[in-house]
Amino acid sequence: MALALFPAFGCSRGPAVPKKDAVLPLLQKEADTLKTDGEKVDPSLGVQSTWTIEGVEVREQPKNEANPYAGTVRFKILTRTKDFDGSTQNDQVTKQFDFVWSAVLSKWIFQYKATPPPARKAN
Repeated sequence: MALALFPAFGCSRGPAVPKKDAVLPLLQKEADTLKTDGEKVDPSLGVQSTWTIEGVEVREQPKNEANPYAGTVRFKILTRTKDFDGSTQNDQVTKQFDFVWSAVLSKWIFQYKATPPPARKAN
């Protein structure tokens, strides 16, 4: 009986990996969510933020069965701040968010990358 079950349970190759074309729209959806959440600013603070999606890309990771794809979402973020004197200050930054596709969870997982602290000046 044990040998009869071996082919059914012993040779499992894990979850099927979707095609790259199937995961790209899901990463675009993650980008849209980041944009929506990033633009939610309390109006009483006098700040307005506009997140423009600059790019969404998916790369294959052929030797990584657990995370067969890596993804990057790039934004241009324009922040306008109204000062007390009525003038407006505009600041623009670019921001990149990295993800990996989890074969087990079948979804994109955000990859946190710590920003190194600024270099200290010697006195």
